[in-house]
Amino acid sequence: MATPVQAPASTPVILRAETAADLMSVNPICIREDAMVHEAVALLTDKGFSAAPVIDGAGQPVGVVSRSDLFIHDREKMPYQAAVPDYYAAEELSRAHERKERGSSHGAGADRTRVKEIMTPVVFSVAPDTPARRVVEEMLALKVHRLFVVDGGGVLVGVVSATDVLNHLQ
Repeated sequence: MATPVQAPASTPVILRAETAADLMSVNPICIREDAMVHEAVALLTDKGFSAAPVIDGAGQPVGVVSRSDLFIHDREKMPYQAAVPDYYAAEELSRAHERKERGSSHGAGADRTRVKEIMTPVVFSVAPDTPARRVVEEMLALKVHRLFVVDGGGVLVGVVSATDVLNHLQ
């Protein structure tokens, strides 16, 4: 029988940051509110992000678009083709070919939805000089994975993510 391993005495965890500016990722990659949904999909996929800030023409954050937003949009808005049977009768293949040549097949045409139509239109933000402890408390209280950092003019200058906080723990 295995002997249980005794856990060492717990060591306090220290947050090595004073302010939101110390925690944040600067110059975050954003997406414009008037961008197309397929652009948001490409951005999140190519960068490996779970979400990105959405900004207006003045650089002010107006929301966030996440993978969840994209999944919901895809599920609710996009037409789905019926399941393809294992076999076709000759006349079914002929009709399908005619529809394809006319460009009237089910699902034809690009999705013209804009990011602003599917984003979460809520901006939880802090100032760069917000104490780091307060940033963590806000994230926990709001149950969010990221907070925007905005300057005095409301322009997005950074993002503090849960990963950023973890990277500053010692």
